Amino acid sequence: MRTASADDFRIRLAARYLRGGGVIAYPTEGVWGLGCDPDNEDAVARLLALKQRDPAKGLILIAASIDQVWPYLQGLNDSQLQKLTSTWPGAHTWIVPDNGAAPLWVTGGKPGLALRVSAHPVVRALCEAFGGPLISTSANPAGRPAPLSALRVRRYFSSRSALQPDYVLKGPLGGQRGPTPIRELISDKVVRSA
Repeated sequence: MRTASADDFRIRLAARYLRGGGVIAYPTEGVWGLGCDPDNEDAVARLLALKQRDPAKGLILIAASIDQVWPYLQGLNDSQLQKLTSTWPGAHTWIVPDNGAAPLWVTGGKPGLALRVSAHPVVRALCEAFGGPLISTSANPAGRPAPLSALRVRRYFSSRSALQPDYVLKGPLGGQRGPTPIRELISDKVVRSA
C-alpha cells in the first residue's frame, strides 16, 4: 500500500487553501507565481492587492490539461486549436479571444484571455488537486523583479502582514529563464518574449 508523500500532502493542502478562497505562492516554469481560484472574485481582488496590480491588465490562467481550459477555447477553429496544442503542455502562454467564459476580473475587460497548459509537475499536480485552472501571475509586487525563490517571495511580503500569501508551496522552478513568452493566437504577435 502506497503512503502519501510530503509532496502529496503539500499539494493537497495548497488546493484546500485555494478552494477556501486563499492566495498561494508556487513555483512555475521560470519564476515563482501567485495563484488563486479564478472564479472567486474576492480571492482575485486579494491577489491583485497583494501584487499591487492594476485589474485592467488581466491575468493568466494556468492548467494541467487542455480539458481544464476547454470552456475558454470554444469558438476556435481547428487550425487555431492545432497552434495551441502544438506548444502545450509547455512554457507557452497564448492570448485567445475571450468567448465570455472567463469572469471580467480575470480578463480585465480585455478582448483576450491569457492561457497556458503547463508541463511543470508541481503546477500540473496543483491544478489537478484543485480540479481546474488557476490564476498565475508572478509573485512580486508591481515594479519589483519576479522572484526566483520561495525566500524572495517571503521577503517581498513579510513586512505587509495583512497582505501575504496564505500558503507557499515548496518546489523547484522548471528551468525556464524568466516568465513564459506570451503570444496572441490570432495575430501571432509576441506580447512578451522569453
